[in-house]
Amino acid sequence: MKASVLQGVHFVCQLSGYTSLTSAAKALNLTVGAISQQLQKSEQDLGFSVFERHARGIRLNDKGRQLVKITQPYFTSIENCVNKISKHHERQEVYLKLTPSFAFKWLVPRLEVFHRMYPDIQIHTFAEGAIVDSESRDFDLAIDYGKIPYQKNNAELLMKETLTVVMSAEYFARHRFEADDWQGVTLLHDAMPWHDAAKDYEWSYWAKKNHLTFDTTGGHFFNRTDMAMSAAEAGVGVALARGALLGNELEQGKLIAPFGSIDAHAGYFMLTQNESCAVRHFKSWLKEQVKGSEINHTP
Repeated sequence: MKASVLQGVHFVCQLSGYTSLTSAAKALNLTVGAISQQLQKSEQDLGFSVFERHARGIRLNDKGRQLVKITQPYFTSIENCVNKISKHHERQEVYLKLTPSFAFKWLVPRLEVFHRMYPDIQIHTFAEGAIVDSESRDFDLAIDYGKIPYQKNNAELLMKETLTVVMSAEYFARHRFEADDWQGVTLLHDAMPWHDAAKDYEWSYWAKKNHLTFDTTGGHFFNRTDMAMSAAEAGVGVALARGALLGNELEQGKLIAPFGSIDAHAGYFMLTQNESCAVRHFKSWLKEQVKGSEINHTP
């Protein structure tokens, strides 16, 4: 179908709400002559007349009424869709995907600061699973956790991560934690740090970095780091906490960290799907929050 025909049908639908060319011209901010010419062109493109002219104005004929009845709902649907998209843009929304652990422990406590700085930008946070599905296109920005170097070239490193052994004070008191004897310790694992990782990857990595040879395949397994940390706080065993996810648990004595932190050789990466103004503001704010965290944790 030619574009001129669609334009003609749309013009007929617009004109169908008026009883005279004068009232239509006033509402559409056109001259009566322009309205008359456009109507004539529309009927020529369609190949048939749609209006009857009479002394008091115009009215749809049988063909015109049939045409408007069938096509008007489609144009209304298109207009509603355009309005919805326009309002979405005006509200400056950001659809964000990330892991539940990072959302709960790092982002959510800071979001009020962002809302005060950018009250017109709405953040829609989707923490759907332990591993972020960045292959789908249902987000503006995603924050994923992964090894360095990251698997996707278009990812931007937000922050590097560290690993810290944490446990309750009571659990530490019950175990000797000798360098060559960790066999009686219950390990608490994040079994899904990223796609295709071994379920004991982080503990195996930590043991290797500390030149220890104990079995890292035992213990309890979780699909979220914050769950392993909560289990450690409850005295179930020993977890590897990520530095970004440690809040005030150490200061409050809920957890203790008797050993030093190590570089996780991993980090949080931003993947941008839609580079809108709102997304750029949010990314800039995220980077500032990371800088602030690094300054606050500098000895």
